[in-house]
Amino acid sequence: MIMKLFHPYRILSRSLVLLVAFLFMSFTTDKVNVVAPAKGQTIMIALLLDTSNSMDGLIDQAKSQLWKIVNEVAAAKSEDGKQPHIKIALYEYGNDGLSSNEGFIRQVSSLTEDLDVISEKLFSLSTNGGSEFCGQVIKTSLNQLAWSASNADLKMIFIAGNEPFTMGNVSYELACGAAKQKGVLVNTIYCGDFNEGIALSWKRGAELTGGAFMSIEQNNKTVYVPTPYDEQIAALNDRLNATYVYYGASGEYKKEQQILQDKNAASYGLANIAERSFCKSSHAYKNSSWDLVDAAKDNEKVITETKSDDLPTEMRTMSIEQRKAYIKQKSEERTKIQVEIQFLNKKRQEYIYKSTPQSSNDKMLDASMMKAIREQGSAKNLKWEKGC
Repeated sequence: MIMKLFHPYRILSRSLVLLVAFLFMSFTTDKVNVVAPAKGQTIMIALLLDTSNSMDGLIDQAKSQLWKIVNEVAAAKSEDGKQPHIKIALYEYGNDGLSSNEGFIRQVSSLTEDLDVISEKLFSLSTNGGSEFCGQVIKTSLNQLAWSASNADLKMIFIAGNEPFTMGNVSYELACGAAKQKGVLVNTIYCGDFNEGIALSWKRGAELTGGAFMSIEQNNKTVYVPTPYDEQIAALNDRLNATYVYYGASGEYKKEQQILQDKNAASYGLANIAERSFCKSSHAYKNSSWDLVDAAKDNEKVITETKSDDLPTEMRTMSIEQRKAYIKQKSEERTKIQVEIQFLNKKRQEYIYKSTPQSSNDKMLDASMMKAIREQGSAKNLKWEKGC
């Protein structure tokens, strides 16, 4: 009788156990099958510039063409239409002012998404005699930089100079072999005659990694095409700057650097500030480390958690809700201005296309780099719209 009485409860217990087991199996199966959101591709570029005495022209081209090159990279899209992250590093080598113990090599900037840092450091470079050790600077950049391990990412070194590629105690062949193992393409830019670059092993260095060999005339000046849209874009850039709201210990300094890099770009004329302004209207120009508008897109808590003393004067007495409303307003203003810049830049590019001969000067730094970026990017399934 007792057995019969408890029998239904045993059945119920068994059912509960089975139900719990089923739920547990379902939960764990779901957990196993969850796929983490794709991070998206990254384009990593290390620019290794010879800063010996004869390279003033090369450095001038790099300064004057930085934003055009960045805009080319930023125009890339992956197969799913997403825009890759962009990180750039900068090295100088072959300068007598650098330490001989380090092979006359200096990391000017590690891989960074902060494009103002790259501009700031680039404009600080000066030339001064020296020995150019190509193998050693390639090896140094491979060891020091945080290169991605993902095969989907585009990882590139661009090394420019005019001395034999074989100079120094570090074998360029071993350095390029190490680059290939990391999936880093070494692109060599010889500043001088194409055939001379081949004779001095610059072409061989590129071939070892599947990179491109190019030669440029480093003393050629960048030619700008003035357009009716340059002044309008420059005026919009000033309005765009007003939407940046600094925060943190270094925020005010970074805000000042933004203005300074505008001035550096403008030193090459309105056409160049138009190139920089267009970059500032794109996804490539992101300043989450010091700008509240960008930072809030990643984590809105930064608006509430930032101490009053680390905010601009006009925000220090605001309530939390007032802060949020202020940042929202600035964000909306920025988006509107960016759209206007992009619209005018499209007209600007059409004007340039119609006003200039279509025989591109491939003997300049920007043209050489842009060609290599497109060709090597296509192997990573990156695409550029026609006309970009």
